[in-house]
Amino acid sequence: MEIKKGRYKHFKGNEYEVVDVAKHSETLEEMVVYKALYGDGGMWVRPVSMWNETVERDGKTFERFTYIGG
Repeated sequence: MEIKKGRYKHFKGNEYEVVDVAKHSETLEEMVVYKALYGDGGMWVRPVSMWNETVERDGKTFERFTYIGG
C-alpha cells in the first residue's frame, strides 16, 4: 500500500505529517518518516508495516493512522 505524503490522525488523536518513505540502510525495510504536529514537532520513523496496521482498543478496531489531507 502506498503511503501518501500529508497529514494523518493517529487513533489516539494526535496529528502527524508524513514527510517521505525511506529504506532502512541495512534491511531495506520501508520506513515512514513523519513529524509530530504538536509539542516540539519531533521527527519519527516507523516501519510501513506498522503504519498500515489496525489496532484493537476497548473491543473496537481502528486504523493506526488515517489520512486526513495534503
